[in-house]
Amino acid sequence: MRVHARTLRYGGLMNRKFIVAWIVLFVVWMLGDFLVHGVLLHADYAQLPNLYRTEHDSQAYFPFMLLAHLIMAGAFVWIFARGVEAKSWVAQGVRFGIAVALLAMVPVYLIYYAVQPLPGSLVVRQMVFAGILTVVLGLVVAWLYRSRAASA
Repeated sequence: MRVHARTLRYGGLMNRKFIVAWIVLFVVWMLGDFLVHGVLLHADYAQLPNLYRTEHDSQAYFPFMLLAHLIMAGAFVWIFARGVEAKSWVAQGVRFGIAVALLAMVPVYLIYYAVQPLPGSLVVRQMVFAGILTVVLGLVVAWLYRSRAASA
């Protein structure tokens, strides 16, 4: 049996589907985070000027936001692609989104609450909105990988 070097190098993940899913997830995540933090929670953040950068100041750091979302989207797709099963893509997407939310989003906001003087109501909304977004991201990546899951 012959194994291609590309398969060894990337674990068989760096294919067209992976790259497309990474890009799509990056875009959806950026838009989703803009909706959550730039629209839904904007007024809450504006009431805490000593904890967050001003809108003007934050523009200088926007490349870091892009880099963070690029990394998160790639990791999200990579982990999903390694565990995709021949099951309902909807169930897999919801399950994966919940798992990631419980692994990353909820604990991060709880840690922020422990170390910053944030209002509890804001932290709850951050966790809920980020959790919903993460489930949506799970559904998006599961939908993009649905043919593989159905044919596996």
